Amino acid sequence: MESPAVTESSYNTVAMNDFFSGFVCFSINVRAFGITVLTPLYSLVFVIGVIGNVLVVLVLIQRKRLRNMTSIYLFNLAVSDLVFLFTLPFWVDYIVKGDWVFGNAMCKFLAGFYYLGLYSDMFFITLLTIDRYLAVVHAVFALRARTVTFGIISSIITWVLATLVSIPCLYFFKTQLEFTYQTCRAVLPKKSLIQFLRFQALTMNILGLILPLLAMIICYTRIINVLHRRPNKKKAKVMRLIFVITLLFFLLLTPYYLAAFVSAFEDVLFTPGCVRSQQVDLALMITEALAYTHCCVNPVIYVFVGERFRKYLRQLFWRRTAVSLPKWLPFHSVDRVQRSSSTSPSTGEIEVSADL
Repeated sequence: MESPAVTESSYNTVAMNDFFSGFVCFSINVRAFGITVLTPLYSLVFVIGVIGNVLVVLVLIQRKRLRNMTSIYLFNLAVSDLVFLFTLPFWVDYIVKGDWVFGNAMCKFLAGFYYLGLYSDMFFITLLTIDRYLAVVHAVFALRARTVTFGIISSIITWVLATLVSIPCLYFFKTQLEFTYQTCRAVLPKKSLIQFLRFQALTMNILGLILPLLAMIICYTRIINVLHRRPNKKKAKVMRLIFVITLLFFLLLTPYYLAAFVSAFEDVLFTPGCVRSQQVDLALMITEALAYTHCCVNPVIYVFVGERFRKYLRQLFWRRTAVSLPKWLPFHSVDRVQRSSSTSPSTGEIEVSADL
């Protein structure tokens, strides 16, 4: 897989096969698709994703609810989405201009951030699934294991692992002059490049699809059995939220993982040809666009599934409004607003993760 250099193939699809050495396959349609469809889509995803995930972070921090492992994982999941989204405007510019103008250092940095956000998202989704498994299936053990300290430590380890997996991109991705434009992609000898792309595709599919999918199947099978025997409304609500997040994550990203795998092993799976190469590139672009939308999906899920999140969000806006109202209200109204905001319904007794 060569993404985020998929944007490169949107204006020049280069046949990477050994037997097409030196042959360049230009695809006007692929570039037109990138400019016409992907640019407005990525812009919309960026705006919705940033606003939504920032609100999630603010709700979790302002309500002081980072007091349990689930909330810590949800906080880190929002941060990983923001890391992923940070790179998006640069790839949009790359698509539109067909030229990388941000220099070699930014090429390496943004490629690393791209994969850091992608892998950390995978890992925290898996941790949330395991967290729900412990809370429902091993409730007694969970009282000792699901602590804030363990949540912080496991989150730090997760970020370290995601960083380690992303390091090859920092090393191999660089700018290169091709014809009259600069590209940002992995630059290696042809044989080594193919090996690198295959390694990236296998790593992504193993860490981001196979292992999390196995964890989800095992954990949710046990959880459903336990809830069927011992119904629990509170746990069922949390289960519904985490399950929807996990399910949508796989639905949105699985096509991309598979397309990346097919692209990396294209010369093994298909008879080489320019049209075939263009089709694979187009499929990779479409599935990558679908994968990007997952960054703005989680906040939307919180709003529609989490009743308590909607309540916290209203309280957050009310508090901000109460702070700004004194500029416009008489003094007696100011006192009343300040008192009402300071005595708003306390949520200290209820965990935010119970219905976030």
